Amino acid sequence: MKSNIQIKEERITAIEYIDFLKRTNLGSQYPKERFEKRIETLVNQADISLVARNEKQLIVGVLFGLTDYAYWLFITDLGVDRNYEKQGIGKRLMQQAHELAGSKDDISIYLVANQDAIPFYEKFGMKKSEDVMEFSQVQWTSFTVE
Repeated sequence: MKSNIQIKEERITAIEYIDFLKRTNLGSQYPKERFEKRIETLVNQADISLVARNEKQLIVGVLFGLTDYAYWLFITDLGVDRNYEKQGIGKRLMQQAHELAGSKDDISIYLVANQDAIPFYEKFGMKKSEDVMEFSQVQWTSFTVE
């Protein structure tokens, strides 16, 4: 299903993102608690918001990131529509986000990877880090966006 995919900086609505999540494997990473409100905050507050659309303007890829534009970029969300996987969309989103944050010469990328996505990130050139710390008292109820 090769097609002409355009990627650009764009804010999408929570409704658009939730619809997109239904067509990806990202939908199982979110906690059920206050889901809609938290998604609304995410789409409105991410420093970097990149959207990939096909020729019919359907969202087929999304990347959200937080950055200081000097040293680091934290990818909070990276997803591709299941029907558009293996076409390089995820790689293009990562590359464009890296450039927007300040270029590969200055910016280190961090993220929390879903176990199934680790091979993608390793292929991109990322490696597991031993020095990332976590503080969380949040208890999540798993669910899948459908």
